[in-house]
Amino acid sequence: MPSIFAYQSSEVDWCETNFQYSELVAEFYNTFSNVTFFIFGPLMMFLMHPYAQKRSRYIHVTFTLFMVIGLFSMYFHMTLSFLGQLLDEISILWLLASGYSIWMPRCYFPAFLGKNRSQFICFVVIATVVSTLLSFLRPMINAYALNSIAVHILYIVFHEYKKTSSKQLRHLMEVSVVLWAFALTSWISDRLLCSFWQQINFFYMHSIWHVLISITFPYGMATMALVDARYEMPDQTLKVRYWPRDTWPVGLPYVEVSSDDKAC
Repeated sequence: MPSIFAYQSSEVDWCETNFQYSELVAEFYNTFSNVTFFIFGPLMMFLMHPYAQKRSRYIHVTFTLFMVIGLFSMYFHMTLSFLGQLLDEISILWLLASGYSIWMPRCYFPAFLGKNRSQFICFVVIATVVSTLLSFLRPMINAYALNSIAVHILYIVFHEYKKTSSKQLRHLMEVSVVLWAFALTSWISDRLLCSFWQQINFFYMHSIWHVLISITFPYGMATMALVDARYEMPDQTLKVRYWPRDTWPVGLPYVEVSSDDKAC
């Protein structure tokens, strides 16, 4: 049995040709397409800092985990090692857990926890630790956990979309879901249609997944911040801004907190 550190010790191998440009990098484009995580992560940390000061400074943990995902994904695609696969998947799991802990509306907490956020955070951390430990024994555990979380997030977005009349929140939700759908399509296409992409010499669908999902993250974070504000910050007004300019047709969304009181 090969070492978990060994190159190509993972059972997962993406469509891109291995070691095409370097003897040290198994999947060149899949490795370096993760650079967007290191661009958007620090930028969002800077843009969302005023909001984090008012809501929770633990939000910076989420941005840090976002960059950690980029790092571990680079390591995985560079080596295709079993350890790289685990680190990549586990870092995604912990990112989602941190987002759950901070932004999950209390009305969606399990009934046995009531509406106590501290107990909910403990529950999420315990569940994530258990999933992390089990993933070393059964790597498929992570796939089921991540898919289950994705379905639950879509459930929450659907219900909050029906509740809100805010045009900016609805727009963010719509763009987030569309971006996620395109990203997921790229991921599935690379797995299921690899022979087709090889025939036309186009091996970049998983690289496109990296770029699209790294763009989806800021939209999803801004969406959850606005949803959360309805419950946790009723006396604050949150406005969606776009970097570098609000007037540009494409931009990176972030939220700005106004100190003005709003009618409840």
